[in-house]
Amino acid sequence: MAFVSAMVSGCSRLNLDASSQLAEAQIEPFVTHDGQERITASQMEKLSDRLMRDLDDECLGWFRRRLPWGSYGMLARASITAPNLRIAMQRWCRHHALLTEDIQLVLHEPVNPLDSPATVTLVEANTGSWLHGSMREFCHVSLLRNLLGLSSWLVDSRIPLINVDLAFSPPTHVDCYPVLFNGHCRFGQASTRMTFDRRYLDLPLRRDESALRQMLQRALPLTVHTYRKDRLLVSRVRQILLYQPNTLRNAQLLAEALHLSVRTLHRQLREEGANLQALKDDVRRERAMDLLLRTTQPIKKIALAVGFDNDKSFLRAFRTWTGKTPSEVRVQPSDQ
Repeated sequence: MAFVSAMVSGCSRLNLDASSQLAEAQIEPFVTHDGQERITASQMEKLSDRLMRDLDDECLGWFRRRLPWGSYGMLARASITAPNLRIAMQRWCRHHALLTEDIQLVLHEPVNPLDSPATVTLVEANTGSWLHGSMREFCHVSLLRNLLGLSSWLVDSRIPLINVDLAFSPPTHVDCYPVLFNGHCRFGQASTRMTFDRRYLDLPLRRDESALRQMLQRALPLTVHTYRKDRLLVSRVRQILLYQPNTLRNAQLLAEALHLSVRTLHRQLREEGANLQALKDDVRRERAMDLLLRTTQPIKKIALAVGFDNDKSFLRAFRTWTGKTPSEVRVQPSDQ
C-alpha cells in the first residue's frame, strides 16, 4: 500500500484527484495511509494502468516532465530487435535518457575477470524536492523491476539477482522486498543498483514484434511476477559445484548459493532436463581426472577433495564413470 500512497502523491503533484481511480481498483482512500496494508497484483495493475492513462504519464509524477502513454512501449520496441540481452539493455538505458534527464540507468560490465557480475545502476540528477520518501522509493523500485521484468521476458528466462542495493533506508514494509527482488536487498547504500551474472547478457532474444504487441496490452505482470525458468541454471550449478567444493556434499549449501530452496532447485533442474546427482557426478569426475593427471596427491586426498567421505566410495564411483581405477588412469594418461 505504500506504493499506492506514492502513486497518489504523484497524482497530487500533477493536480489529479485519484479517488475515482482508487474506487475502480476497489481500494479505500483511507487505507492508503497504512503502508502495512497489501493489495493484489490485479488491483495494482488496474490502478496503475488507469492512472497512467488519465495522467498521460507513465512515470506517475516522478519526473519534472511527463512520460506520455506509450513511452516505455517505445523503449521496448527499440530493444526487441537486438541480437542479445546485452544490446537490448544498452538500448533501453540509452533511450531512457532521452525520455528524462532526472534519472539515468547505466549498464556496467567489467572487462575482467570473466566471472565478474554485471550491474545496472540508477543515477539521480535534478530530481527536485518532490522525489522523496515513498515516492522516491517507488520510483527506484519500479525502474529496476521494469527493466528486470522486460529483460527476463525478452530472453524467456529468470535472471536471478546477486544483490540489489537501495539508496534509501529500510521502509516499514521491508518484508515485501523478498517478493520484489528474491531477498537480495541491501538498504542505505550509496546508489540504487542491481547486480547479476553477466552471462545472461549473452542470451539471445526469444521474442518478436508480434509477441511484443501482445505483451504491451498487459505489461504490468512482467514487473510483478518472477520467471521460474532459468536458462543458465545448469551452467550456474556446474560453476558453483566446481569452485565451491563443499556444495558437492550438501544440496542445502548449493541451494543457498543459488538463493533457492532445495525443493525449488530440484524442480527447476527437472524442468531443464537435468538432475542434481548427474551434475555432481559430472563435476566430481572432471575434478578427479584433473587432480589425478596434474598432481601427485594421494587417492584418499583426491576422494575428499571431490566430495566423497572415503576412498572406497570414490573408487566404486570412479570405476562406474570410467571403467578404470584411479591408479590405472594415473599411470596411463594417454588413454584419457
